[in-house]
Amino acid sequence: MSSAALSLRAAVRGRLAGDAALSALTGGPRIYDEPPRGSLPPYVALGRCESQDASGDGAPAEEHALTLEVWSREGGLSEALRIADRVVRLLDDADLSLDGARLAGLAWRATEADRVAEAGLRRATLTFRAVTELA
Repeated sequence: MSSAALSLRAAVRGRLAGDAALSALTGGPRIYDEPPRGSLPPYVALGRCESQDASGDGAPAEEHALTLEVWSREGGLSEALRIADRVVRLLDDADLSLDGARLAGLAWRATEADRVAEAGLRRATLTFRAVTELA
């Protein structure tokens, strides 16, 4: 994973963890790269990140597909979708500061919500597209 991708993930985590409204929905700043063993929902987990070269005109750039997963308790998708909505509001077109790179754009692309029957949980998966340039 590129350093720009790592910096992007850190900035996203910081933005989400610092939001009081999101913390109220999740019962605290429960934003994880890897949820601690035994963590009970609701929480947000940083998921898959796929990066590729997007350089052009001599300007080094990368395009990133970033996935976030909202996990919630059994009982319908409402909790997961409320949390997902807040995450989208915080990140779509956000101006985040990155270490070693500049965020040229961050855009929400999709939300998919489903039941994880074997675990008795609900999950909303959010996909974002980001473009970073070397600073």
